[in-house]
This record gives sequence, structure tokens and C-alpha cells, in this order.
Amino acid sequence: MELEEKAEEILETLWIRTEEKEEGAVALDDLGIKGKRPIDQLLKGDYISISGDRRVRLTETGRPEARNVVRRHRLAERLLADVLGTRDMLIHEKACKFEHLLDRGLDENICVLLGHPKVCPHGKSIPSGGCCQREQTQTSKVVAPLSQLTRGQKGRVAYIYTLESDKLQTLLSMGILPGTPVSLVQSFPSFVLQTHQTQFAVDKGIAEAIYVRLVAAETNN
Repeated sequence: MELEEKAEEILETLWIRTEEKEEGAVALDDLGIKGKRPIDQLLKGDYISISGDRRVRLTETGRPEARNVVRRHRLAERLLADVLGTRDMLIHEKACKFEHLLDRGLDENICVLLGHPKVCPHGKSIPSGGCCQREQTQTSKVVAPLSQLTRGQKGRVAYIYTLESDKLQTLLSMGILPGTPVSLVQSFPSFVLQTHQTQFAVDKGIAEAIYVRLVAAETNN
């Protein structure tokens, strides 16, 4: 079932109140809902339950859906802040609109692009996704930062990890994206990487932000 925006916003509020603030349930009147349609949609899909004292709880079906809504919102905030340079006062408002455009799968692509961030720009935890779990199990075996590669070693960009927006924007302008083939040409006095037919000289900070899935590791897997 595809939920409307207001219904997703209710799930987001319920997740924050019940899971992060551990309130257990939220009074229906506290949700500030205008109209019955969002609540009716959530009840029909078995995402929420409402007790006799008009307190709302997430169901077993609603809890993972609400978690995903929160994840998409906070990833949207991270993208707006790190890549698009959105000012802090506008981040939450724009993320509320942007999160509804993130289909499942696209949010994972953004998470990979941003380097599996742990917190949003406001310091709140970003729930992990399947891509984060796969990265945790695979990274130690097959992925290494470009700064740790030896001369001539090749692979493909697995993800980019940096909290500095200027570094991320520099890499994006160079076309360094997840999946891009890359090799290390030299590591001194600066790091020189090659992607396709183009070479770039970067400093250590940039080289440490590029995580590469090594060719040999790909072959073994």
C-alpha cells in the first residue's frame, strides 16, 4: 500500500515518540491530525492501533515502515546539507518534502553515496538499511580506502565517506561515484588516481574518503 504524505508523517512522529523517546503510545489529539483520511489509511493497512483511551501505537507492521520513513527523512537531510549545501534552518522543511520522493532502493543509493552516515545534521541517529549491513560484512574483506592501496592496484568505488561537504562536492565534480572504475597511479608526493582515461591528483584527505572495492576481492567473491 502506498501511503500518502500525511500518513507517513504520522508514522515518523510515532517512531520518534515511541521508539526514540520511549513514550510507549501517543495521544491521538497530540498528533495534530486534520481530517480522518491519514488515520483511516494507517488503520486499514494495520500500521497503527488505537486503544479505548485514544492512544496510538505502532503495530508490528507499522514499526518497520515508520523506521524506514525516519531513515529516508534523515538521509534527505544529510543529502541536502552535505551535497546541496542547504542552510540549517531550511534542512528539515525541505527534507520533509524530499523524503516522500525517495523510493526504496533510491534511499540505499543515496546512503552508499554519502558513505553510510550514522547521524543526520542535527545529530540524530539514522536507522541503518540493508546496504549498511552489507557494507559492514564485506568492507573488511574487499573494500579499502584509496589511501591504503598500493601503486597500480585497481577496483571500483564502493562508497564515499566524508562529513565535509566541500570534499564530497569535489569528488562529485570529478565524476567519482559508486561503481566508477579507479586505480592508484602514485601515492607520493600526492595521490594520483585514474578513472577511465583521466587522472586526478588529490590530497590525503580526499584519498581517505574514497573507498574502493578491490578487483582481486571481486574476483574471489
